[in-house]
Amino acid sequence: MFAIYRNGSVGFRSTADNLYEIKKTEAPDKPEMKPDDDSLFQELLTSNKEKNSSNSNEAINAYKKIAHIDTTEQVFHVKDIMTKECICIEKNATLQDAYDKLTEYQISQIPIIDSNQKIMALINKKFILNLIVEDVDNARVILEKKLEDLYLPELITTDPISDIRRVAKVIVDFKLTAIPVVTQDDILIGIVSKTDILKSVAKLPNFQLWS
Repeated sequence: MFAIYRNGSVGFRSTADNLYEIKKTEAPDKPEMKPDDDSLFQELLTSNKEKNSSNSNEAINAYKKIAHIDTTEQVFHVKDIMTKECICIEKNATLQDAYDKLTEYQISQIPIIDSNQKIMALINKKFILNLIVEDVDNARVILEKKLEDLYLPELITTDPISDIRRVAKVIVDFKLTAIPVVTQDDILIGIVSKTDILKSVAKLPNFQLWS
């Protein structure tokens, strides 16, 4: 399941198929039947709470059958490959703070969160530089603005039990470099990048990116 955040607020939360519909992006090789990610998500949560592995396995196998995935293959989820200790910045920090952190840790983007670890946006140096270019004479003033006072870019996120293959497809189709991983309560718990996915192909046994 995926979500779209607009300036810190959730504007959409649904399946990958609905994500393509709302973003008006074609999804090649679309399955004839649409796997119900929401039902699988709820089933797995229920199974986890009850510690009933049989229900969980039945839900996963049903998902694989509908999605035309070989039921003898193991489904790898985002939680299996995501970077859990991701570097973040709080919304009350300044644009200068964000730029400094991106530079210090040599990362390409950084998630913005509130004091409760809820995701708001994902920004990079290009976003910062574009704001400065629009008003070069006031560059210093712009850099001192708090992140929460800016109009933040739209953000696509995923949940921890999304199939890696679906996430990889969304990353490619929407030209993303990474997707934050959040809970149903919008809490940031990790981030998955193109690099994480490539590493999973090399390291995880019996894992094929496209089946």
